[in-house]
Amino acid sequence: MASFLYRLGRFAFRRRWLVTAVWVAVLAAALAGAATLSGSTSDTFRIPGTPSQEAIDLLNERFPQASADGATARVVFAAPDGQQLSAVRAEVEQAIAQLKEVPQVASVTDPFQSGAVNSAGTVAFASTTYQVPSADLTEQARDALTAVVDEARAQGLTVEVGGDAVRVKPEQGAGEVVGIAVAAVVLFITFGSLVAAGLPLLTAILGIAIGIGAISTMSGFVNLSSTTPTLALMIGLAVGIDYALFIVSRYRHELAAGRDREEAAGLAVGTAGSAVVFAGLTVVIALAALVVAGIPFITQMGLAAAFTVAVAVVIALTLLPALLGFAGRRISRHPRGLHARDLEADRATPRPNIGARRAGAIARRPVMALLIGVITLGVIAIPALDLRLGMPDDGAAAPDTTQRKAYDLLAGAFGPGFNAPLTVTVDAGAGSAQTAADQVTQAVHGLRDVATVTPAVINPAADTALLTVIPTSEPSAAATEELVHAIREIDGTVPGASIGVTGLTAINIDVSKKLGDALVPYLIVVVGLAFILLLLVFRSLLVPVTATLGFLLSIAATFGAVVAVFQWGWLVDVFGIKQTGPIISLLPIILVGIVFGLAMDYQVFLVTRMREEYSHGSTPRQAMITGFGHGARVVTAAAFIMISVFSGFVLSPESIVKSIGFALGVAVLFDAVVVRMTIIPAVMALLGRVAWWLPRWLDWILPNLDVEGEELRHLLDDGQDPLDTTHERAPA
Repeated sequence: MASFLYRLGRFAFRRRWLVTAVWVAVLAAALAGAATLSGSTSDTFRIPGTPSQEAIDLLNERFPQASADGATARVVFAAPDGQQLSAVRAEVEQAIAQLKEVPQVASVTDPFQSGAVNSAGTVAFASTTYQVPSADLTEQARDALTAVVDEARAQGLTVEVGGDAVRVKPEQGAGEVVGIAVAAVVLFITFGSLVAAGLPLLTAILGIAIGIGAISTMSGFVNLSSTTPTLALMIGLAVGIDYALFIVSRYRHELAAGRDREEAAGLAVGTAGSAVVFAGLTVVIALAALVVAGIPFITQMGLAAAFTVAVAVVIALTLLPALLGFAGRRISRHPRGLHARDLEADRATPRPNIGARRAGAIARRPVMALLIGVITLGVIAIPALDLRLGMPDDGAAAPDTTQRKAYDLLAGAFGPGFNAPLTVTVDAGAGSAQTAADQVTQAVHGLRDVATVTPAVINPAADTALLTVIPTSEPSAAATEELVHAIREIDGTVPGASIGVTGLTAINIDVSKKLGDALVPYLIVVVGLAFILLLLVFRSLLVPVTATLGFLLSIAATFGAVVAVFQWGWLVDVFGIKQTGPIISLLPIILVGIVFGLAMDYQVFLVTRMREEYSHGSTPRQAMITGFGHGARVVTAAAFIMISVFSGFVLSPESIVKSIGFALGVAVLFDAVVVRMTIIPAVMALLGRVAWWLPRWLDWILPNLDVEGEELRHLLDDGQDPLDTTHERAPA
């Protein structure tokens, strides 16, 4: 592995113009595809095979005029202050008539005929159903809806719109700029050179431009979730900077050791690049394994982010050494000798750096360090016991959006349950749909949390009925979820009839359950695959085990912090959180996948240096201290950059993006600072030589991947040219 990457690094350094031209062509192709082939994204979370989707399928078959899977818009009208809607009824009815003419609209209810006017006569709503799902709405249809609303507002009405027909594009820009700015400062402090600091930023930005361009191009062919590009951007930007940071740091170390520039580039890619490959593989495995969940939009998000990470790895191994060739000796320049001592720190010197001194202190009191780390994360994890999951609705939207204003108007005028209507289907089979519907209505009225049940609508074949149940609780309330389950339990109590529940609220409940059920199988797959990979990298049984246990501790603490802030409301003013409530259901599985990959990143970068020192003859204790000393400063910088990039997304007004950014930021903080840089060194000190134990039969079976570059070093020490494959040593 190391010898191959050494050759690749030297090739890219020598043929820098060719390599750069190829990547520029790839970038141009990705951007051209995004500009010409991209399509719309969707905010709808639906999963085939769930009870709510089965009810939708029944309605599409028996009740096509209901357009069960079509987009919806609830247009809410409020009379001017001090007036009732009766005084402006003509203006409302004019708007209703215009809504019926909007392209792709299937039906519009008149609030004055359907009784959708509150008791005070000040607020009413018109339910608008479209012929197609939200993702298939045309710009013409969306613009026409906006035009109707604007005209009604011009006549003095307060008009707001909720529902999935209203597109909300995730806002991007501020978070990324903040993250990149902080990363630039950290890189300059780390390297003391503008050129050295600029290269990781440049390669990371090119990587995410290619990744996002390719994802945007795919959106023209596949219905992608609106959060897919954001997740890929978060991960791609963070790992792109980190991977380049490790290779540039090793390149400068080799230059300081007296290597010529081409050989230094080859050694940097052969050693640090090997760690980048396996760190990247753990992230890709963790993200791609989201396929196991069997949830389409989760699969798309995972694969898109995994693709962006793969691009970041390939760029770090090829384009980065080419750019190092262009940079020349400027890569090591630093103003007024800043960090000159750091450049020489890796040479033999009796004075240990800060990282080595920290590792030495941990090695002297490993039990205390271990207890402090475990207890700290354990206490932070306590709120996770109260974790409550749910899917976002208009009530979680930013307060200044029309969706949130429509939600608040309905809740204030009719009660919170009017934002959570449940569509109940009654399949009468060979019996009378009306009779079955009457029995179901009576049964539903006897349930808790039911505000009202609308009269049944019977299809032309008279074998299927459609009811609308309005809960008394809001969509995200536990009582609403219990009501959905209670209605489904009625199924089988009406002779000859089957009952289903659907609608956006029921769909979100089913999605949450599906996500929860998928978490354990996903953990088994991703941890199992990653364990095998780490076994190959470290050639040890206990190192992968301790790495995984440390991850579980950091993820528990992360859930605790997320619950405390986003569910309990701690520090909401600090983070700009306008609405607390259940944690979005997709966060746990996404967080587990991403954080596991990133946690293994730091494990690989830190412990491979320990393994390298141990394989070169150091005692286990000294190998831990020296290896930690080599990698601590760079890993600290990498972690701080990741925290900065992720934390920048907390500035987003979108609750999903804000919660994911916060969760990833604190997860990296807990895992990098507490687990990888406190608990793991303490465990390595306690285990000693046992940490590197591997059964002889397993040592014989496992291939020697030479991640530490030991074989490469042997070739160079023996005077052999690693570029000549005929002299390459066979793996041990």
